[in-house]
Amino acid sequence: MKVLLLEDEYMLRVSITEFLEDIGFEVQGFSNGTSAFDAIYETQFDLYLLDVNVPGMNGFDLLRTLRKEGNKTPAIFLTSMVNVNDLQEGYKSGCCDYIRKPFDLTELQLRIIHALKEHYHGGENLLDFGEGLIYDTEKFTLSHNDHNITLSKTEKEIFGVLLKHKNQIVSVEMFQDEIWGEYVDPANIRVQINNLRKKIPMEIIQNRRGLGYIIER
Repeated sequence: MKVLLLEDEYMLRVSITEFLEDIGFEVQGFSNGTSAFDAIYETQFDLYLLDVNVPGMNGFDLLRTLRKEGNKTPAIFLTSMVNVNDLQEGYKSGCCDYIRKPFDLTELQLRIIHALKEHYHGGENLLDFGEGLIYDTEKFTLSHNDHNITLSKTEKEIFGVLLKHKNQIVSVEMFQDEIWGEYVDPANIRVQINNLRKKIPMEIIQNRRGLGYIIER
């Protein structure tokens, strides 16, 4: 899961980045709203963490502009603002949550997990594929008959992209953009996907020849 973090306080940005990376997220941090806005058109993010009062474009304007352009990626505001009008402004601009500074990083983790689960998995804690195959949307783990299926980092990311776009065909180019952010030999991507499919005891990942891959549920 890729997170864009907009926070102009250096030490807080570093603390959040290190914490999230330790629990498995990939984080790109920015101190300037305009730079963060530009990065969104270069990288596919799964979540935005946005401070409001930052140099360049402020967090409210950034998210409001994205929403007008049809970008629905979930966003959480991180701010020291306490005025109820600011809170209303945040939700009107399109955020799914609002956390006031100072906050505990564990609280941030819980809010992130909730936002991702609500947006990508309809609020379900466990996705049941039948025949004992379960995906935990809070722990980001896959199990079969209560036995964890060990996946590499890339395999987890591939599975996550397929789930995020469930019932839609995911092309090789989409995997390139959302996981690597650059060109990767399509043959290497197919090898990674085939390795993942071999680890799952059910045919939940379907190959649509010439188009890509899909999970239907």
